[in-house]
Amino acid sequence: MHRVLGIDTSNYTTSVAIVDNGSIVYDNRKLLKVKEGEKGLRQSEALFQHVNNLPSLLNDKTVKSLDAVCVSIKPRPKEESYMPVFKAGQSIAEAVAYTNNIKIFYTTHQEGHIEAACRSIDFEYKEFIAFHLSGGTSEVLYVKRDKNYIIEKIGGTKDISFGQLVDRIGVALGYEFPSGSYVDLKALRCVNSELRIPSRVDGLEFNLSGQETLGLKYIDKGYNHEEICYAVMLCAAKTIEKVIINSLKTYKLPVLIMGGVASSSFLKNYITKKFFNSVFFSNPKYASDNATGVAFIGYMNLGGAF
Repeated sequence: MHRVLGIDTSNYTTSVAIVDNGSIVYDNRKLLKVKEGEKGLRQSEALFQHVNNLPSLLNDKTVKSLDAVCVSIKPRPKEESYMPVFKAGQSIAEAVAYTNNIKIFYTTHQEGHIEAACRSIDFEYKEFIAFHLSGGTSEVLYVKRDKNYIIEKIGGTKDISFGQLVDRIGVALGYEFPSGSYVDLKALRCVNSELRIPSRVDGLEFNLSGQETLGLKYIDKGYNHEEICYAVMLCAAKTIEKVIINSLKTYKLPVLIMGGVASSSFLKNYITKKFFNSVFFSNPKYASDNATGVAFIGYMNLGGAF
């Protein structure tokens, strides 16, 4: 038997999942609550909500007969990487492992994202470039994936993330946080708009804070909401397009796009039309924060198939 419980406690989602002999048999998540008008949570608030959410997510008849537990304990596989929110998942995972006398494996939020994305589309490349685009992260990564990961950051944002750009504009427009789905839908509805926010790319790095400032100016000037959302999403798409072109020139490796921002229909429609058979998007269900990748990493460490 290879039945593994995965736990991930990121900035905005409490997630648990179970992988049994290579199949997802349980996947449950709960978004953390953000007060209306707020643009995020303090770590202490997020940690408190994770502690409250985990018992109910684990209170399911599927959560039994476990052979191991795997938990993300920090954002990235770097020694200096740390966020208090991951202590909630680590504490519960260790309690489950110790009281049931089963193995426990440790991984990171980023590795979990990559594994979930790969499994969601049967992405079998062992060497590739990953774009990790989320609320708190916008990084370009060189990845070697086997039972262990080698990850090197080779590019990304110089200031704010794509998620922050979209969420801040969305909240300023009056949408609830996180605002990505609202901005994405408004952008898709827009036709024949000439409103633009220029993209700025330098090799595999880019800037987004100036683009946020311009978007907020458009709001102050009273531009149509759909046009503003379109300009924001088109700017994001063109930025990603330019970085993909530069990465393909330098590394000549397939590109995998993951993270909550990767669930955007606008971005996927735009990027997939530009690139054929070289750029791949995670299944939207497994693009945002989840624990399935974490569970799969535990499954592989227990001896399950790659």
